[in-house]
Amino acid sequence: MGKYSANPKSKKQKDQRNHVVARNRRALHDYQILDKYEAGIVLTGTEVKSLREGQASLVDGFAAFDHRGELWLEQVHIPEYLNGTWTNHATRRKRKLLLNRKELIKISRQIEDPGLTIVPLNLYFKDGRAKVEIGIARGKREYDKRQTLREKQDAREAQRAMRARNRGAAAEL
Repeated sequence: MGKYSANPKSKKQKDQRNHVVARNRRALHDYQILDKYEAGIVLTGTEVKSLREGQASLVDGFAAFDHRGELWLEQVHIPEYLNGTWTNHATRRKRKLLLNRKELIKISRQIEDPGLTIVPLNLYFKDGRAKVEIGIARGKREYDKRQTLREKQDAREAQRAMRARNRGAAAEL
């Protein structure tokens, strides 16, 4: 048995288990993420079909509590399903997030602090169910954003230097 003897279906099933539909890279740039939670999301049939086609945008999205203490995801764009009929969904409607009561209480206490908000980070399928990763976030100032970019650039340059040095050492052998 070689390394290629695995069942070919197992890799495909593994890929579909955690299939990421959309990432909010802008949130990672604009906010400092303090805490992350995984929440289920209530969707209609055409929304699920549209997500399975890999279409969604989390850029303007946020989450907020209503007067009953339920958490709702707002301003997330899921385009209409092309083959949908009159039952198609509204593209930017409010969608309910599914969390435990303890998690909801913890999140509501965390965002009582001024300057904190709830932003969606990832939208994905996990074992066939749509999930959204939300983060408790604090907005970054302009100099914080520049500092983060500078740190990433320095780390990238260090990696390049180490890679070039390792190549030179391997060529000498």
